Amino acid sequence: MTDPFSSDSAAPKKTALREAALALRDRLEIDDRLEWDPLIAERVLALPVFNDGAGPVSAYWPMRSEADPRPILEVLHERGIPLCLPAIVGQRMLFRRWAPYEPIVPGGFGTLVPQPEQPEVVPAILIVPLAAFDRRGYRIGYGKGHYDAKLTELGPVISIGIAYAAQEIAAVPDEPHDRRLDWIVTERETVRCG
Repeated sequence: MTDPFSSDSAAPKKTALREAALALRDRLEIDDRLEWDPLIAERVLALPVFNDGAGPVSAYWPMRSEADPRPILEVLHERGIPLCLPAIVGQRMLFRRWAPYEPIVPGGFGTLVPQPEQPEVVPAILIVPLAAFDRRGYRIGYGKGHYDAKLTELGPVISIGIAYAAQEIAAVPDEPHDRRLDWIVTERETVRCG
């Protein structure tokens, strides 16, 4: 019998799940997403990891129908916590300093990133986008593996996935290189993983 979560079968399953999850997320009403984003922000900002002003914090500039982390970033900036956004340079993800209302530029794959002259930063907390997720803390992203590789490279950092509750699936087919998130936050609940 084939193990549905073995490496041999995970990649095609992830591809199919990714396509279905992105289509589902794209179908969510914009009015609902605009209502849910502040609820997600409130839940994220209530996490104990932000009680001591920890940072730097990385998030992402939202694209397509992703949950929008910008309200979180604005509050963290007001608290004096240093911020950064990811950028892909070559095949490597790095993080550059950024603050709300500073210029951003196209970064490939439809992303917007800090200007190239901004200094590189090593984040202590990562807020990551999700196409789909499960309660164990595994995620499906866009399929390039940048976040998994970066989480491995960075070592002990705090990872927080934000998404809409409708993006939850029963189980993400995980592979040895996949990294489990510490928290998943939706408009409905906060899930402590692992």
